[in-house]
Amino acid sequence: MRKLLVFLIISIILVTSACSKGKETKNDGNNEEQEMNDNFVFVTGGTFMNTKSNFYEKDITISDFYISKYEVTQTEWMNVMGSNPSEFIGDSLPVEMVSWYDVIEYCNKRSIQEGLKPYYNINKKNKDPENKSEYDNLKWKVTINEGANGYRLPTEAEWEYASSGGQMSDGYTYSGSDEADEVAWYWKNAGDNYLSGDWNWPMIESNNNQTKTVGSKKPNELGLYDMSGNVREWVWEWYEDENINAGLYRVVKGGGWIGDIRNNEVSFRGKFEANGFGPDQGFRVSRSN
Repeated sequence: MRKLLVFLIISIILVTSACSKGKETKNDGNNEEQEMNDNFVFVTGGTFMNTKSNFYEKDITISDFYISKYEVTQTEWMNVMGSNPSEFIGDSLPVEMVSWYDVIEYCNKRSIQEGLKPYYNINKKNKDPENKSEYDNLKWKVTINEGANGYRLPTEAEWEYASSGGQMSDGYTYSGSDEADEVAWYWKNAGDNYLSGDWNWPMIESNNNQTKTVGSKKPNELGLYDMSGNVREWVWEWYEDENINAGLYRVVKGGGWIGDIRNNEVSFRGKFEANGFGPDQGFRVSRSN
């Protein structure tokens, strides 16, 4: 009888242990999937549907990808980088005062932290021959690690595709609405009082304008927040147009709390030196499918 009892106890322990291990493994897999579901939006690729986009009726097809639902917050930045450069402090505020180089490093460090393959090769010793800016003292050479599954900046086309609603686009001027105040924090509404008239820096400063908690406004058709306003967002490419050659600036998109209403349009193309930073300059991350 005693031998039978001992056998039963051992059997129960072994079964319980096996179930616990099985449950542990399952939860680990689900946690990564759950994080992607909670913090990222899967963007189905295709051609541009929004007629207001710069890429509409261009011979461009976007592949499926993931993009973060919100701008990277100060908590997310701190968890990876260990310090907070932002001027306006708050866990759920977007990180700002970050250069293009800062966010490229963040992408790689976060990838490593989460067991992903870093998307960028960063060479700080050799100057990038494509960088023609006289104001950029860094000029790191950054190339893409093809096939890597790590975090990265969206391309300008990906950013604009997602901002304008992808295949679900309703053709809005701003990301998610034709009314900027519904979806964007910008110079008129990002302070103590709603401002009127023409853009005016002294008025903005005295109104205590600043960044706002991510996700406070209405999302766009894909469930993405703050792609108009709050902070300007870095993307991958050099800025280039008929008047400006590539190699001087990186592209920024979406406008910010300082910017005029025009900057909130999905089509707006801003520019900034890669080593530049400011209290309205942030980003969001992407991952390839």
